[in-house]
Amino acid sequence: MIVCSCNALSDRDIRNAVAAERTRSISRLYGGLGCRARCGRCARTIRRLTDETLGAVQAPGCDSVHEPCGGLAVRRGGPDRASPETG
Repeated sequence: MIVCSCNALSDRDIRNAVAAERTRSISRLYGGLGCRARCGRCARTIRRLTDETLGAVQAPGCDSVHEPCGGLAVRRGGPDRASPETG
């Protein structure tokens, strides 16, 4: 499915770039794809795809695919230290 019509980027393009760049920065993702954000209508969808992709990527040395490792809880806006109850 086309996510960004300005740059003709598909959801597969976005997911692959997220996995390669391992970042939540939309500007870094666009840079890695050799383009830049234009109208911004795709930002919410790209954010959702980024969250889904990074949530499903297992970091080296992690035992869980679904939970971040290293005592970090990922929240909207970036990683924060996890509370003692969550690890």
